[in-house]
Amino acid sequence: AATAPGKKITARLKRTLPVRGPQAPTLSELMRWYCLNTNTHGCRRIVVSRGRLRRLLWILLTLSAVGLILWQCAELLMNYYSASVSVTVQFQKLPFPAVTICNINPYKYSAMKEYLSELDKETKKALETFYGFSEGKSKVRRSVDDWNSTGSDFFQQIPLLKVEDFSRTATDLHSGQKRKIEGSVFHKDSSIVNSGDSNDIIGFQLCDANNSSECALYTFSSGVNAIQEWYKLHYMNIMAQIPLETKEKLSYSADDLLLTCFFDGLSCDKRHFTRFHHPLQGNCYTFNSGDNGTILSTSTGGSEYGLQVVLYIDEADYNPFLVTSSGAKIIVHDQNEYPFIEDIGTEIETAAATSIGMHFTRSRKLSKPYSDCTETGADIPVENLYNKSYSLQICLHSCFQKAMVDSCGCAQYAQPLPAGAEYCNYKKNPNWMYCYYRLHEKFVKEQLGCQQICKDACSFKEWALTTSIAQWPSTVSEDWMLRVLSWDKGQKLNKKLNKTDLANLMVFYKDLNERFISENPANTLVILLSNFGGQLGLWMSCSVVCVIEIVEVFFIDSLSIVLRRQWQRAKKWWHHRQHGGSGKAPQPRDPEGQGHDNPVCIDEDLPTFTTALRLPLPQDSPLPRTPPPNYSTLRLETAFTEQLPDTLELGQH
Repeated sequence: AATAPGKKITARLKRTLPVRGPQAPTLSELMRWYCLNTNTHGCRRIVVSRGRLRRLLWILLTLSAVGLILWQCAELLMNYYSASVSVTVQFQKLPFPAVTICNINPYKYSAMKEYLSELDKETKKALETFYGFSEGKSKVRRSVDDWNSTGSDFFQQIPLLKVEDFSRTATDLHSGQKRKIEGSVFHKDSSIVNSGDSNDIIGFQLCDANNSSECALYTFSSGVNAIQEWYKLHYMNIMAQIPLETKEKLSYSADDLLLTCFFDGLSCDKRHFTRFHHPLQGNCYTFNSGDNGTILSTSTGGSEYGLQVVLYIDEADYNPFLVTSSGAKIIVHDQNEYPFIEDIGTEIETAAATSIGMHFTRSRKLSKPYSDCTETGADIPVENLYNKSYSLQICLHSCFQKAMVDSCGCAQYAQPLPAGAEYCNYKKNPNWMYCYYRLHEKFVKEQLGCQQICKDACSFKEWALTTSIAQWPSTVSEDWMLRVLSWDKGQKLNKKLNKTDLANLMVFYKDLNERFISENPANTLVILLSNFGGQLGLWMSCSVVCVIEIVEVFFIDSLSIVLRRQWQRAKKWWHHRQHGGSGKAPQPRDPEGQGHDNPVCIDEDLPTFTTALRLPLPQDSPLPRTPPPNYSTLRLETAFTEQLPDTLELGQH
């Protein structure tokens, strides 16, 4: 109760006196107060400058400075996730990579003849029809296997065609009959300009087994390309039906492929090689695969301290329709990487010494948000079918194989099998060829979504190769070298070696300089804040406190003013509605009670004389005057109604 009069006086002062600052009633008053009290000089000059021209210039300069700040800060934010590349070179003992070697011819032709007899027969017939080749009676043994007779039926359904003109008419090379071409035409050699007659165009037609009207004709400008593509298509169908154990026996063993081996100046043999079966390359052998837990390394560069092998190619046992070159294929890779030898393998020439010098580079990229790469591939929604560390190629091949199984109901022969799937073959999947070609066309055009899903690996190892070739063996050493090699392998070969059956390979480090390429963040949070402060200080002479002030005034206070005015309007409308409905006129408010809150009197203490002096006077109000004293309060008889007994006694004395 004692503080009630003080609260009333404080409230009366706050309502009566005019207000400046964040409690201003309008946005214009708030902005004027801010410009007069802020530390940013441009805003102050807008208010205090005299003359419209000078004020206009300061407005333009201030707005330009604000625009430059926003532009520079946006640039800083966009460049925050940029990375700088650093290259580090160090000399040290290097681990030797895995080296995978395959014969270009995947299987011995002599062992495959019984499986390929029907296919070879159809191919020779096509060559005879096209080019007049005649080899007399075929010496190929005819097989009576069930899959072979089924293959013959499909040779008749998917024969080679000779396109006579562009009127959609072609000649069937199997029966010699003419047929009308249905569906789309895809020219596989579109990059080659065919300047000859249209009669030179050959190809084959694939149709949907469930809808004979859905067909596609694949044509080639070169007869060699057409025959090889057609042969490979049927070849994969035949190989898909042969068990893996049988195919491993039909391919080359380590004793067949390797004649001599040296590493780091020491002799090595087939025990240092690990076999794995590639669907298209047959048996391949990997040196230093790391499967036994040991990875070889080298401490000296040069050809004498790398891997040196002599390979036996056996060109006479090559499949004449499947491969047209002789030699071997190698690929240098990490022990945890899958060797995609059919994609990036390096071919080794026969009757030559091939030297491959290596430079080792390790690369490391920053992951999100700096780049769109993946650390382990766990965030990629594609199953890894290769049981090796993630790479972009593994993801693309696995994605296509998954799409093949989903769309065609079987797996493509050249890639690993997904769980529960089978390789495509004529017996169970008569429509797989048409489906495969259609799907592959979408894959090349990036319509399957694999290129969008798969990402680069953030870290990878790379061996840059430099290849040089020399004639080997030389003319003067050819005789004795072939005799010695024939003697060493004579019991297994049973014939004299020819230099065209041999290939000499050397793989070595040119130097032991390991190059490490890494990405580092070009900006940190501290650098970003420092750059922000530099831009604010340069253009607006502003600090962090100034930024907080701007946020408070332009957002918090401005919003509160807007909301308060809306609330007052709503309150006034509601008050008018109530009094208008009851018929009573609204009571006029005390003019002395109208006003705005003053920020000086926001505490609960009573106003003092010093505080009152600091308060500005209300507009159109008379100056306050000191009221005259009430002298009647000084009279004792009015203050005390009765005289105390002790004063009576004193009065008597």
